[in-house]
Amino acid sequence: MKLFKKIVSIICVLAVGTVLFTGCSGNNQSSKSANGSAISTTGKKARTLDEIKASGKVIIGVFSDKAPFGYIDSEGNYQGYDVYFANRIGKDLGVKVEFVSVEPASRVEYLKTGKVDIILANFTVTKERAQSVDFALPYMKVALGVVSPNDALITDVKQLKGKTLIVAKGTTAETYFTKNHPEVKLLKFDQYTETFNALLDRRGDAFSTDNTEVLAWAAKNPGFTVGIKSLGDLDTIAPAVQKGNTELLNWLNDEIKALGKEKFFHEDFQKTLAPVYGDSVDPDSLVVEGGEVK
Repeated sequence: MKLFKKIVSIICVLAVGTVLFTGCSGNNQSSKSANGSAISTTGKKARTLDEIKASGKVIIGVFSDKAPFGYIDSEGNYQGYDVYFANRIGKDLGVKVEFVSVEPASRVEYLKTGKVDIILANFTVTKERAQSVDFALPYMKVALGVVSPNDALITDVKQLKGKTLIVAKGTTAETYFTKNHPEVKLLKFDQYTETFNALLDRRGDAFSTDNTEVLAWAAKNPGFTVGIKSLGDLDTIAPAVQKGNTELLNWLNDEIKALGKEKFFHEDFQKTLAPVYGDSVDPDSLVVEGGEVK
């Protein structure tokens, strides 16, 4: 009997201790740092502009497999339209650029968790994304495109009914077709390399992503054509920062306005995209200078 009472007493003490511990920490979504500021347990506060400059580097998320916008060349260097812009940001901040490879579906999370300072990964501005991140002024405009084999060319979205369309997860193409064309079966992949390989292997009837990207890919892959060159709304592409990082956001907006005065993004186009597109794409149909869409 005495042994039973002792066991009951121990259980009660442990239970009370658990409740007290849970009440103190388990139900809170943030804890206090040494200086008393709140630190989220589900994310990490973005670095300020001063902290970025003091560290000597800015961390920018880009694609590593989406030529000609963000990719790694044969020598292991990041290249592309977004990368060219990123390097200019680093130069004007007076710091080095540390590139971090991201996938379409991870872009928002990398900002929320503070893994990067800026996302420059062909990031299309949408209302849904703007609830989670802060977008700066745009530097590019884009619509969706659909590329398919020449021997089974898709020239109208109606032709996709009952067929398989390849998309990358977390892209506007996935969102658009899920919402507007549920009759189209979607084959989804995390990485762009996987999507293009799936198209080459004929695991799907077509592939959809930004028209700028499919036009570039088709130019390098004989036997495939962009049968639908513009689908859905005309969207813009812009840098993004963590929600509430106003100081860095304002700096980026000022930078984009200043670069517009020197026609920087037309220069970027000529250096990185013109060698791919040739004369098939008018720079003014893609480039946005000074954050002003025309």
